[in-house]
Amino acid sequence: MTKESLLSKTLYGADIIQHLIRKEFPDHIMRISGLDCGECPDPVWADGGIIQVSIDRIHVEGQKLPLYKARFHYTDGQMLDGDAIALAAAYYHEHGENITQEQLITRLAEELFISEPTTLSDKPKEEKDTDNARPQVPPCPRFSFYRHPIRNTRPCRETSPEDIFKYLVSDYAKSHTEHLRTITDSKERSRYKADNIDYITPGGIFRSRKESDLLKPSGYMVIDFDHIPDPQGLVRKLASDEHFETVLAFRSPSGDGVKWIVALPNITKPDGTSYTHGEFFTMLSNYSRQYYGAEADPSGKDICRACFLPYDPDAFLNPLCIEDNYNYDITRFL
Repeated sequence: MTKESLLSKTLYGADIIQHLIRKEFPDHIMRISGLDCGECPDPVWADGGIIQVSIDRIHVEGQKLPLYKARFHYTDGQMLDGDAIALAAAYYHEHGENITQEQLITRLAEELFISEPTTLSDKPKEEKDTDNARPQVPPCPRFSFYRHPIRNTRPCRETSPEDIFKYLVSDYAKSHTEHLRTITDSKERSRYKADNIDYITPGGIFRSRKESDLLKPSGYMVIDFDHIPDPQGLVRKLASDEHFETVLAFRSPSGDGVKWIVALPNITKPDGTSYTHGEFFTMLSNYSRQYYGAEADPSGKDICRACFLPYDPDAFLNPLCIEDNYNYDITRFL
């Protein structure tokens, strides 16, 4: 992955800066207003210093459209201004890691769960036409990923089912998920989830989280099941569903529910017209009630439905959604 590619997938690098800040200040939320990200705690020395973060518009000679890049400024002059990669290099150097820029970009991509699907053009020429070449898996549909809080309706990047699976099974959301499940008051629990848990819109890629801002539908739908007596048991059943293609299945942030992300079937009505997203929801809702005795949350009928991302080491990913050489043990669901 190149530096330009990483920046393009992280809101010009703003998501990288937020990621570094959260390493030292887990409760800090970087709020973006226009191109201004405001004052933020310094993640490099974490000594109470302040950095000013903004998204700068850069005009390049010969190009009609400007480039954008998130940059930081130390108000006390401790360090020269720079972009997100420069801040990350300083952060890891301060923590005793002297790594090259290529290693740094790979490290950040892994920590932020960003990957690029491998294509034939990425392989050495001698491998392309051999009979033993690894078959290429076409990229799965993408959808939007958002950083918390839920008030933030602007996605920070596009993501894939495999990226989200890696997010779920990592420790990234572990502390927030574990704390959420200790909260007994339902209103306080909902408030904590809304303020601290990242989310996706599996229905597609959005400019902002509302139906009128849908840029490209994914062909996926998320079904929420609440208050399930045996959530992991339901995940296992959904993983092997014979009638619908399960993309992802995992426990909800509260721990007593299940998120089911389904690939909508390529079918039409008898008159040849397409089913709407809401009609597919009714179909899946009736199906899950009949086959699993599970009642779907009616809010799932909206294509812009948000799906919170907890920590779940036992999440299921459809093996057909694996686009790289990720070592995934499907046998635990068989």
